[in-house]
Amino acid sequence: MIQNLEYYKVFYYVGKLNSITSAAKELSISQPAVSQSIHQLEKTLDCALFQRTSRGMRFTSEGELLYRYVERGYEQIELGEQRLRQIQHLDAGEVRIGASDMTLRFFLLPYLEKFHELYPGIKVTVTNGPTPETLQYLNEDRIDFGVISTPFEEKEGYSYFPVSTIEDTFVAGRRFIQYKNRMLDFSDLQKIPLILLEGNSSTRNYIDTFLSDHGVDIQPEFELSTSDMIVQFALRNLGVGCVVKDFAEEYLESGVLFELRFNSVIPKRKICVITDESRPLSIAASRLIELIKTDLGDGVKGPF
Repeated sequence: MIQNLEYYKVFYYVGKLNSITSAAKELSISQPAVSQSIHQLEKTLDCALFQRTSRGMRFTSEGELLYRYVERGYEQIELGEQRLRQIQHLDAGEVRIGASDMTLRFFLLPYLEKFHELYPGIKVTVTNGPTPETLQYLNEDRIDFGVISTPFEEKEGYSYFPVSTIEDTFVAGRRFIQYKNRMLDFSDLQKIPLILLEGNSSTRNYIDTFLSDHGVDIQPEFELSTSDMIVQFALRNLGVGCVVKDFAEEYLESGVLFELRFNSVIPKRKICVITDESRPLSIAASRLIELIKTDLGDGVKGPF
């Protein structure tokens, strides 16, 4: 058992400087205190560690063996302290974020750009995945926080706050021009070839649930992995695409695509930042969230 780490600190400096006088000066303690620490360490280890010579302190063979280990350990401690100071001053560190294509592109990306300009020494890692996967990454401590879209399953200990709104819409090209400016019922979608996101995403789950609540059961013609691809398929008149409106905005503004109109409105959803309060955030992650909140002018955490 190590009885007193201070003895090893003194031993390290005496060995490094080959001098009791120089070690005392480096440590800002008296020479007798240095000599006493070396004596106590030798007594504890039951062996001599130094020999006094005309050129200063010289290791015994036992002292030289011990120094090789103490040197590595002490210098690692110094490096650890240096690294910690860098992290505390945001000169180093890492932020791990989970986000989908949509939340990254239409909300998070400008903040990452600003954060990188302010703190270029901090590494930012973004794990890309839909909301259910992001929540799983948070649960497994693979990310510091997630940027997700509603709806999602709430969990005790999670804290989240809204940062933006999104709007789901159905878009189409010239092949479906007969539906432009017509007031449709959601049941009409059962007669139209549809293009939707595949699998387990908050967007697909939301649309499926919404249409099911309106008594509509849909069988998409195409199920794709990204919203960008849905827009591309719609541009080629392969069907009517269901996307978050932001993905198709430029094509809607240019008139290449148009929105289908319905006699009932699809409620808007929210983008949220979510954290696990059972685990403390790193300084860097806390700073990025603080940057987001300051920009939004909303410091309120928790369910809304």
